[in-house]
Formats: sequence, structure tokens, C-alpha cells
Amino acid sequence: MFGSRSKEEKSPTDKVQADLSKFPRDPEAPKGRPTPKRSEAQTQRRRASSSAPTDRKEAAKRQREARRVDMAKQREALASGDERYLPARDKGPVRRFVRNFVDSRFCIAEFFLPLAVVILVLSMVRIGSLQNIALLLWLGVIVLIVIDSIGLAFRLKKQLNERFPNESKRGAIAYGLMRTLQMRRLRLPKPQVKRGERP
Repeated sequence: MFGSRSKEEKSPTDKVQADLSKFPRDPEAPKGRPTPKRSEAQTQRRRASSSAPTDRKEAAKRQREARRVDMAKQREALASGDERYLPARDKGPVRRFVRNFVDSRFCIAEFFLPLAVVILVLSMVRIGSLQNIALLLWLGVIVLIVIDSIGLAFRLKKQLNERFPNESKRGAIAYGLMRTLQMRRLRLPKPQVKRGERP
């Protein structure tokens, strides 16, 4: 009898407290609950603010997911030339100019891989004259690549000094020469200019 009445009396006050929780509390009013320990309050604050993972597996999973998203954006950027998601080595106006400068020209170095396959096949044939021809081709290709690369480096350096006098050009020449060694269709980021078109 008394128990049921006390339950009935409790329920309206619970409703009032629930309604009051919607309104901002007066800072001088009593809390009605014990103050949490500092360590508990700090851990609750950290969890609420950063939504940090609770264990190492969850952290590793989130890290893998973030890396996968970044790599997908980077692949799209390498195909489209979008500067925002390119890797650090490909970013900036200097690197973009170097790519366009190299892509607008025929370079002997880009044909190195197909020529190397042909020369390798010729050198494997057991005919002395063909092996001599393969050796001469090796020497000729290497000499031509060196001469072409030196000429390209001088022209590229001159253009960079004219167009970007106040910007850092560190590593730009080597970046361009490494790009010449790749076949045009396999280059990343994809070429944005046609052959013969000046950047």
C-alpha cells in the first residue's frame, strides 16, 4: 500500500526532472549528482571530442580506411592532373611545367625499354654478326640517350630560370629526366599536352 503510493509519487518528479533537463541549468543551482573524478572526466571528454577508437584493432581499421580513401583520390588525381590530391613530388607549378615540357617533345629515352627488348633478343641469337650488331646498338642507344638528356636538361633549366625566377627549382631537372625514361602512355600523372604543343 505504502510502496505503491511511493512509486506513484516518484514518477511525476522524474517527469519534471526530465523536462528540466531540456532547459539550461542555473550555474549556482545544486547538481544533484556527485562530481566525477578528474581522470574519469578527462577520458569522457577525450572520447566525446575525438571519438577515438577504443582498441588497437579499431584504430588500425580506421587508419587503413583513411589510407584507402587517400590512395583512391591520388589515383584519380594522377589520371586527371588534379593538383589537390597529387603526391608531394608532383605538386606545384614548377613540376607541372616540367611535365608539360617533357611531354611536348619526342625523347629517345622513352623508347629505351622497347629497344632494350629488341637488343636483348638479338644478343641471344647464336650468330656472331647479329651479336655484334646488338652490341653496337647498345652503345648507340646509350650515347644517343645521354646526348638527348644533356640537351633537354640545358633547355629545361633555361626555361625554368626564365619562367620561375623566384621559385625553388630543386630536383626539377632530375624529375624531368626521370619522366623521359617512361613511355608516354605509362607516365603518371598523365600527359596534359600533345606532342609539339609548347607548354
